[in-house]
Amino acid sequence: MASKYQKLHNKHVLIIGGTSGIGFAVAEASLASGARVTVSSSSQSRVDAAVEKLNAEFPNSTSTGHACDLSRPTVEGDVEALFSKVGPVDHIVYTAGDKLATGPVSDITYEKIIAAGQIRFVAPLLVAKVGSKFLIPGPQSSITLTTGTVSQKPSPDWSLVAGYATGLHGMTRSLAVDLKPIRVNLVSPGFVITELWDHSLDKKEKEKFSQAIAEKMLTGRAGQPEDVAEAYLFLMKDPNVTGTVVDSNSGALLV
Repeated sequence: MASKYQKLHNKHVLIIGGTSGIGFAVAEASLASGARVTVSSSSQSRVDAAVEKLNAEFPNSTSTGHACDLSRPTVEGDVEALFSKVGPVDHIVYTAGDKLATGPVSDITYEKIIAAGQIRFVAPLLVAKVGSKFLIPGPQSSITLTTGTVSQKPSPDWSLVAGYATGLHGMTRSLAVDLKPIRVNLVSPGFVITELWDHSLDKKEKEKFSQAIAEKMLTGRAGQPEDVAEAYLFLMKDPNVTGTVVDSNSGALLV
């Protein structure tokens, strides 16, 4: 097999938010492509469980992990501490999220606005700031952030989340300019069946919601984490792509 297509072989990929959902799928896909993987989330127990699972799935590969709580006011120092443990990396993937701050505009408060932006906007910007110092300058290195379809297609009760999600488009383009030649890109998933929805829906509600979404989509199915993971791999592997948004949404923008 031509080595020029094995662009992740022996590369070090850090996935912040890599212990579940899309992030965990990116970790699996990176290992399957020959990369070394480090995963991070706020819980050391979840990190340990994810690393154990990855090592079981890919016994001939290298997986490690470190906890980093992005929800605190000390987030920049916490991110710096994370990178001091992780060391040099080739690619940074940010998929971290928290409970979706949805609801009517009448329920929005100053405190809710500030809280909603911590993980989804403040933290990824600081990860890019700190992490860029641990990347080899050049188009072979990348940072990939995560937004969502709500940033491009409004939905009722999503104004607060949509504000930050849309802001990530501008942040990504500006970071691509500011951090050049390191590449910075953004993945915009549609509805994907992950543990994130467990915060908002019980099992029956989740199944009903998933089916309703699938029936509306052009593909006739809801996205899976392993589907969307391919978008992140593309952005890591193609050194010609920067400041770009990649959609993986079952055709949601067309319906």
